[in-house]
Amino acid sequence: METKHQVHNLIILDESGSMESIKKTIIEGFNEIVQTVKGIEKDFPEQEHFISLVSFNGRGQKLLHFIDPVSRLTQIDNKRYQPDASTPLYDAMGFSFCKLRQVVENLPDYNVLVTILTDGEENASVEYDGKAIKKLIEELKLNRWTFTYIGADHDVEKFAATISITNTIFFKKDEADMKNMFLKEQSSRRNYSQNIREKKDTGDNFYEDPK
Repeated sequence: METKHQVHNLIILDESGSMESIKKTIIEGFNEIVQTVKGIEKDFPEQEHFISLVSFNGRGQKLLHFIDPVSRLTQIDNKRYQPDASTPLYDAMGFSFCKLRQVVENLPDYNVLVTILTDGEENASVEYDGKAIKKLIEELKLNRWTFTYIGADHDVEKFAATISITNTIFFKKDEADMKNMFLKEQSSRRNYSQNIREKKDTGDNFYEDPK
């Protein structure tokens, strides 16, 4: 049996208190991403997709999924996603990147797509700073990792650039704009798998307007 190309979808989701106002839309959006990835796996049978989901706030990181086959993934709900406290964004990135890297670095054939979703800049990390995260991201980019940053309520492009991320989406905290953001995210995720199939670059210019 031929070994499939592994695609690891790592989602780092802000669970700080300021996300409470958009909690319902965030939950719906994540669950739609899961359905999208399930569809992608069917349309690209040579690929095997896994999802890792880490949420974070000042209370720490929660590993809601880790390298779970998308075919067996369950949805998140109000009980599993409860916004509270501050935004230790760098710590969440460092924790997530290092944990997944330990697993994938010995695989022969893989890609990693990282999606960071937050409504605010870093304000509470103790283990990592911006310089360390930037270095880590630049190292991982050399090993088929692609990074995306989706944000609200701050200068998304400017902040992402400080940690060497060029794929960005800014969204407003209203339902219509967030739905459009998730549509763009899902469309681009499909393009990403198409690029893997065609052995094209999967790095920059990840996000495109949905067709």
